Amino acid sequence: MKISHLTSIVPASMAIVGVVLLVLWTSMAPSSQFAVREPGLDNTPQAAVDSDARELVAGQPVAGPGIALDVMCDWPGFRGPRRDAISEEGTPLVRQVPPGGPPVLWQVDVEEGYAGAVVRNGRVFVLDYDKQAQTDTLRCLSLGDGREIWRNGYPVTISPNHGITRTVPALLGDAVITIGPRCHVACWDMETGQNRWLFSMVERYGSEERQWYTGQCPLVDGGRVILAPCGRDSLLVALDAATGEDLWRTPNPRGWKMTHSSVMPVEFAGQRMYVYCGTGGTAGVSAEDGRLMWDETSWTESFATSPSPLAVSDGRIFLSSGYDAVGAMWLQLKQQGDSIVAEAAGKLDRKQFNSEQQTPIFYQGHLYGIRKFRGGQFVCLDLQGNEIWNSGQDKFGHGPYMIADDMLLIFGDNGMLVAAEATAEAYRPLWRWAVYDQGHEAWGPLAMASGRLILRDMTRMTCLDLRRSGD
Repeated sequence: MKISHLTSIVPASMAIVGVVLLVLWTSMAPSSQFAVREPGLDNTPQAAVDSDARELVAGQPVAGPGIALDVMCDWPGFRGPRRDAISEEGTPLVRQVPPGGPPVLWQVDVEEGYAGAVVRNGRVFVLDYDKQAQTDTLRCLSLGDGREIWRNGYPVTISPNHGITRTVPALLGDAVITIGPRCHVACWDMETGQNRWLFSMVERYGSEERQWYTGQCPLVDGGRVILAPCGRDSLLVALDAATGEDLWRTPNPRGWKMTHSSVMPVEFAGQRMYVYCGTGGTAGVSAEDGRLMWDETSWTESFATSPSPLAVSDGRIFLSSGYDAVGAMWLQLKQQGDSIVAEAAGKLDRKQFNSEQQTPIFYQGHLYGIRKFRGGQFVCLDLQGNEIWNSGQDKFGHGPYMIADDMLLIFGDNGMLVAAEATAEAYRPLWRWAVYDQGHEAWGPLAMASGRLILRDMTRMTCLDLRRSGD
């Protein structure tokens, strides 16, 4: 009887001790270990709460040992020269990689986040963050070896919130335009790193800092800087790139707030417009004078909207997101007399297509992108939303992708890079390589320049040489 009694007490006692130890361990462990990446479950504030009493003045550039690579190349902004994530520079890329993978030209540490790079003539620009100095910091690196040519920044206090950095700069002539995590817009001299102008969209326009900081990437078009501050009276604005002064402002009659998506240029009926998804719908603004040409309220923000509006063909615009039960929908632009209107033209449920982070690609009459549903399969859709193929067991999470030399380059958020034929016929992988053994949230947009692919995960930025041997 005594033995039987002990055998029942010991397991129970051990269970109680185990529960106590687990509670103690979780209470002492860093909270970041238990961050839940689910909407509504991560206690994310609805707006940024950090304050900074320092004067908003840029510092002086600090020179480094880097030297620009002597090569003519250009990846000037978010999703490349045409904002479509398609490289047409013509450099032949490898169809097979050696057993050791493609050559790694360089790798640098970056602050945690998802900020992507831009490239011009052997220089790489990325908006990073210096935690020690507490400054948004624009870094100019050599495309050849990654060494820093210069850096410069301005004071801003930022606490990590699923990363810090988010945005991709834009290049205009000899200027670099940036939007920082807390809505600061700046212009920098590409050669020297000197700051030309700097302001806060919160102060100038009454913008609201969103819960995961600013995800909007600046647009340069027609020699101007186009932003979507979504402030008190300014839905979109155009700036003089030389001075940073307003050229025009678009009214914000519905009081929409900023999302994490970016402004996209669209051509329709002989008119150029800028299309943006705000919190309450989608709007089209005249590129000429900023007048509001149309707005439509069927597509509203559900917790967050990160993908940007994508123009396809015949006046259709594809919108997508990836939170809750949100999938995707089409807008149809129509000419009505002297006006243009936009109408909802069908929806896709999340099983057909949804995307939490990345904007899909429109290529040769088809849509390509990562569908969040089912763990991040890469899919090809026709323009009715029908699935042509999917990547099967290859899952990419929320990772970025692009097309170069008729290849899809798809970067899984765990650090696996896959090259596949860019065809609507079938999913045909050509090669794969684990860039990072334990990649984490590799969501930053890709950049391609002269056959060099620049990618990153949460804390590392890497340049791979994908040029075909002998080219």
